[in-house]
Parts: sequence; C-alpha cells; structure tokens
Amino acid sequence: MKTIFTAIFLALFSVLANAQTRFEKAKETASEQNELILLNFSGSDWCIPCIKLHKNIIETETFKKLSAEHILEYVNADFPRSKKNQPSADIKKENELLADKYNPKGIFPYTILLNPEGKVLKTWEGLPSENATAFSDEIRSFYQKK
Repeated sequence: MKTIFTAIFLALFSVLANAQTRFEKAKETASEQNELILLNFSGSDWCIPCIKLHKNIIETETFKKLSAEHILEYVNADFPRSKKNQPSADIKKENELLADKYNPKGIFPYTILLNPEGKVLKTWEGLPSENATAFSDEIRSFYQKK
C-alpha cells in the first residue's frame, strides 16, 4: 500500500512540476535571485531581424554574462513557421499566452525587460540599434536602478 501511495504521489508531483511554465520559473528565479527578466518574441526561421538579434546580441558572451552574473533571466517566445522547427505543444501554448499578454500587436522581434513581478520596464520594437555591449549595458543600468 505504501508503494502505491508513493507511486501516485510521485506521478502527481511530476505532472504539477512540469505544469509550471518557463516564464513562471523565470519569474520565480528572478524573484529569488533579485534579477530582471528579458522576454523576447521571435520568429527564428523566418524573421531576418530576429535572426540577427539572436546572432549579434543574444548569443554573444557579453549578453550571456548577464545570466552568469545573476542580473537576468532570459525567456524566448519563438514562433517558427517551418513544421520541423515547431516547439512542443506546451511551449507553443505558453508562447501564445505570453504574446496575448505582452505582444498583442504581433511585433517581431519584440523584446521586453521586466521586473520579477512581470512589470514592463523597457521595450525594444524590432532589431535594437545597439550592439551587444551597449544592449547589455542598458540592461545593467536598469538592474542597478532597482
């Protein structure tokens, strides 16, 4: 009987743990670590400015240092068009809910800097004009102001 109870408990726990979204996890971690959240809406396989944003800013060591230094939690809400690039159904649903709340106009790329509670601090429509260093420095300045 004890084994059955344990198995049911573990199964229920794993379902509930997986039900928490990436954005909720980012908010929780940001709150615990006193970090900001960067939410990026992209079309990774069709949006040229999105691809440039990721290549020239998001994937750079300068930007990645923001996470390593506990300044930033990064969440990418990707909307690829190709069937082979589609995210799982859960992530697709989460991305749609995030878009409904934070990007109702459907702008790509659209990047939002948020506090741990989800309040918008700054937005970038399209490809930011800054390079990776200037973009990261701007985020650092918001972090230092809070």
